[in-house]
Amino acid sequence: MVDVEAAGLCHSDLHIMAGVELGAGLSVSTPLTLGHEGAGVISAVGAGVEDFAVGDRVGVALVVHPVGEMGFAPGVVCDGAFAERQLVRASALVRIPDGVSFAEAAVATDSVATAYHAVRAAGAVQAGERVAIIGLGGLGLNAVHVTVLLGADAYGVDISPAARTAAKEAGALSCWPDPGALNALAPDVIVDFVGGTATTTAAVEAVRPGGRVVLVGLSEETAPVPIASFVTRNVQLTGSLGASKDELRQVYDLIASDAFRPTVAEVDFHELPVAMDRLARGEVQGRLYTRPRARRGPLSIRAA
Repeated sequence: MVDVEAAGLCHSDLHIMAGVELGAGLSVSTPLTLGHEGAGVISAVGAGVEDFAVGDRVGVALVVHPVGEMGFAPGVVCDGAFAERQLVRASALVRIPDGVSFAEAAVATDSVATAYHAVRAAGAVQAGERVAIIGLGGLGLNAVHVTVLLGADAYGVDISPAARTAAKEAGALSCWPDPGALNALAPDVIVDFVGGTATTTAAVEAVRPGGRVVLVGLSEETAPVPIASFVTRNVQLTGSLGASKDELRQVYDLIASDAFRPTVAEVDFHELPVAMDRLARGEVQGRLYTRPRARRGPLSIRAA
């Protein structure tokens, strides 16, 4: 049992509320407590749990199997972190090191770790490569940070001027509102955190011959792609889902060492519906989080 001290808000929460099929064997059924980015303090352990004890500070990892299926997905297939307490599998827990706040630890479980995996593992980004990030929200902004840490040149695409400014502050060399601008750049790697027909098609057409396109976003359930460009330009298209526990540990170590800090902003628990609306309108830079145990008023319930 984890007493939840921080829980992040994610676009995937919007998809779940809207009934969008997430794929990867994820069957969402209601009623469901949302919140797949959680961190807190263990308040009780079950029989046979030996690696963790009451009082440990932990993040709840989204455990992903090598084949890409979720092994444990709180807030998706079971109740998540938008609650004062959360029952989780001990196998999904990762200790939070000193110097990492609960807010940072919570958003790192998805917003940072997913970006880290997409850039470093799925994209196989190397120092000196040109990497374009499409969609500079919570995950995209963290992907810019990771790209810079790996010694690669980061570029960004987002329709929001504020998001483009934030990406430049994070180390992006240039940013544009239209993915078509990437054609002249011909990046070695493009990571698409939007995941729609327009962005994925643009990425396939813009990446250099033999380049790599990593698809993370879920804006559309299906999208046509230019097959001729894949074949004649030898483009690699890779899907990327979540991260491993080891990658989350690596992310926590990066944050603890001050290599970078995720951009977070708190919203009160009873303001979650308003915050979700802001997220849907693209008005959020970085990552929003809430503290269920410190809520200051009643939660306004609305139908999906």
